[in-house]
Amino acid sequence: MGVPAFKYCANCLLILFKCSFCMSFSETLLWKLAEKRTDVNCVTNWNVPLVWEGTFDPIVIDAIYKKTNPRVGVMIFAVGKYTGFLKGFLETGEKHFLTDFRVTYYIFTDNEKEVPAVSISSLTFSKTIEYKIILYYNEKGVRWGGLIRNEADYLFLMDVDSLFHNRIGAESFSRLSAVLHRGYYKNTERANFPYERHPESRAYIPVGEGDYYYTAAVLGGYLEDIYNLVRYCYEQSEEDSKNKIEAVWQEESHLNKYLLYNKPTKVLSPEYLWSDYDAVPADIKVVRISQLKKNYAEVRPNGGH
Repeated sequence: MGVPAFKYCANCLLILFKCSFCMSFSETLLWKLAEKRTDVNCVTNWNVPLVWEGTFDPIVIDAIYKKTNPRVGVMIFAVGKYTGFLKGFLETGEKHFLTDFRVTYYIFTDNEKEVPAVSISSLTFSKTIEYKIILYYNEKGVRWGGLIRNEADYLFLMDVDSLFHNRIGAESFSRLSAVLHRGYYKNTERANFPYERHPESRAYIPVGEGDYYYTAAVLGGYLEDIYNLVRYCYEQSEEDSKNKIEAVWQEESHLNKYLLYNKPTKVLSPEYLWSDYDAVPADIKVVRISQLKKNYAEVRPNGGH
């Protein structure tokens, strides 16, 4: 059959072996070369990577992507008292998030004066009054088509009330990368995932369906794929609103419905979003991002989580 040639697929962290005889490809996970984890699943049931510490070589994967010199955007919303979280988010992001890559932070805020002066490689300020208006602009293509679409290859959506604690590199890149919710990634039966269970809602997922439960606080992927996801969640939320329905976990419920039928091309472990409220279990070898403890009654007008 001849000697197989191989190349890296940077999108999905695979080494592709091509047989010179039949010209077919077989896939071997790149991180299998250095894999030391037997305590966690490292691949989903639709055969895409599930990324954990110890399942990839950070030097190799960063080097692969740096050859393509991708433009990365990070979109964060800092409205009202959430501007108080910006300084920590931006300063720790510069230390740990895709260092040595081209990164632009898009800060959507209602008070530019409250944005701290920090040494970030590139900041772009975009004013808005409320979150819904930003989604409206996105849906109409104003912000995406003008401000971001021509400036980014990959786009990450992140909650600003978080801090980076350890390296996040090119292993996070793919066409659509989603993060497992820390509360439901183990010891939770699929039937007990907090999906929307009311059939009247556009976010409805029947009992017996579903793969994982994903957090809405960190997402990443090709800009067009993120745009399609956000547009879907916006439109479905609007339809629910017309019928006086609100999904149990709002946009996160619609996100999980979307990802059920539009599978992520990479799943990131809860290392990529933990919480200061929770103890760190043994299978989380490193916390890369963690959500901060906060007084919800103080930072949110309507309180609550």
